[in-house]
Amino acid sequence: MELKKDAPARPWVKHYPKGVPTEIRPDQYASIIELFELSTEKFARRDAFTNMGSAITYEELEEMSRDFAAFLQNRGLKKGDRIAIQMPNLLQYPIALFGALRAGLIVVNTNPLYTAREMRHQFKDSGATAIVILANFASILEEVLPDTDIEHVVVTQLGDMLGFPKSLIVNSVVKHIKNLVPPYDIEGAVDFYAALDEGAMNDFVAPTMSGDDLAFLQYTGGTTGVAKGAMLNHRNMIANMLQIGEWMNPLLGVGTESIVTALPLYHIFSLTVNCLAFMHRGATNILITNPRDISAFIKLLRKTHFTVFTGVNTLYNGLMNHEDFTSIDFSALKISVAGGMALQKAVAARWSKMTGTPLIEGYGLTETSPVAVVNPVDGTDRAGCIGLPVPSTDVKLIDEQGNVAAPGAPGEICIKGPQVMQGYWKNESETLNVMLTGGWLKTGDIALFEGDGFLKIVDRKKDMILVSGFNVYPNEIEDVVASHPAVAEVAAIGVPDEHSGEAVKIFVVKKGTVTAEEIIAHCRKGLVGYKIPKNVEFRNELPKTNVGKILRRALREG
Repeated sequence: MELKKDAPARPWVKHYPKGVPTEIRPDQYASIIELFELSTEKFARRDAFTNMGSAITYEELEEMSRDFAAFLQNRGLKKGDRIAIQMPNLLQYPIALFGALRAGLIVVNTNPLYTAREMRHQFKDSGATAIVILANFASILEEVLPDTDIEHVVVTQLGDMLGFPKSLIVNSVVKHIKNLVPPYDIEGAVDFYAALDEGAMNDFVAPTMSGDDLAFLQYTGGTTGVAKGAMLNHRNMIANMLQIGEWMNPLLGVGTESIVTALPLYHIFSLTVNCLAFMHRGATNILITNPRDISAFIKLLRKTHFTVFTGVNTLYNGLMNHEDFTSIDFSALKISVAGGMALQKAVAARWSKMTGTPLIEGYGLTETSPVAVVNPVDGTDRAGCIGLPVPSTDVKLIDEQGNVAAPGAPGEICIKGPQVMQGYWKNESETLNVMLTGGWLKTGDIALFEGDGFLKIVDRKKDMILVSGFNVYPNEIEDVVASHPAVAEVAAIGVPDEHSGEAVKIFVVKKGTVTAEEIIAHCRKGLVGYKIPKNVEFRNELPKTNVGKILRRALREG
């Protein structure tokens, strides 16, 4: 498809925070690694990441990531090979991440809660030949390993980086008292610490990197169907790091900030905003391993100095609904940012009132690295708007014919900028569905420009369901449900949910005897928790078009 008009002027730039440039220069750095090495030298003595009462400085992160890079090279991995990282927010994550990038590898971030089916697809599709995985999930890896190209397995335990004797105590409790590590037997698997020790005894040879080299295969549903790997190169990520940095400059300092990182680093929002952009500023990332334990989360916040907070609507809402929330000291907090799902006006207003700081909403996609649009950091009250396009970013709205929408009329958001992905990994057809002539990305979201250039989402063109900031695609749910022998037809939609924003609801036509509970139990075998239907409705038939396509829209409306 070809856009029929050029991009409009940028009326929104006059509303930029004072001092924010309209353009950034992503080519001023050759790679993420150049930025990383500059930061680790400049902020060497400052804590880079903290977790469960332990910390690693930028200097220590540089040393350990170098050792891990040397380990990978010593095991025969070379530039361009793919490595999966599958763990929650732990100190091991940034060590493995930056070690892999320094070795020239492409990182495949993987949700630790994936089922065997989901892991098998992502590993096979990416062609990953190595993985770093938390021991809690190694038994599932053992099951799928024969179906993948993975040859090198590094296993880490929850407390590995917490120092002696705390690491020993935590690992023992997790494994022997809480029984959270199912038995596994993976031949040749290497302990994380052993990998670092091996790397320390070998030389590291830094590969020549450029902005065109891929940095991440970040899996997403794209527009439909099973997960696809968005190809994000070093230039894409550098661009978004700089765009975020320039946007935050009027409010935040360099080498002085501490950011609460409750969203998992394997999620594109947390990866780029918290891990990378704030690493470039010399900030301390406060890693939260289990943000669902609100009581423990609040207990940590009570004794932690933090200046920035990021999260999704459900996280903010959950924190404020806890009885101990008012015991937290928010006097140092400068800004909070919400993304990943729609921010409810009531939540934003309540957070601002209770903390004394604004809750700023932004918008983006995995395919845009992710930030494309965000509200000003000066707290300009534009409730219901997703904000202004970030520097070096064009946004236009198009109608169904591909023409630029009339002023004030809604249209599909199209984005063009240096943060837009290179396409979907080995999936040309899906790439062509979303990438338009001239480098424009179709988002599938419908919005309108308000008179001053602020964007407001009015609808979603996609059938995608957004559960607590995670994309859930109906086709995948339907495939799993349809595999039950008593299911004749199924359709999945999203319905409002006060806790997760949306929840999955399925409509089922039976061909045998089956209960809702049995279908949900069947789903648990093939879907991660947030994808499992919360509601099951049985129908005698499903609404269809004249060619037999199920009308999800009719189910949503009826």
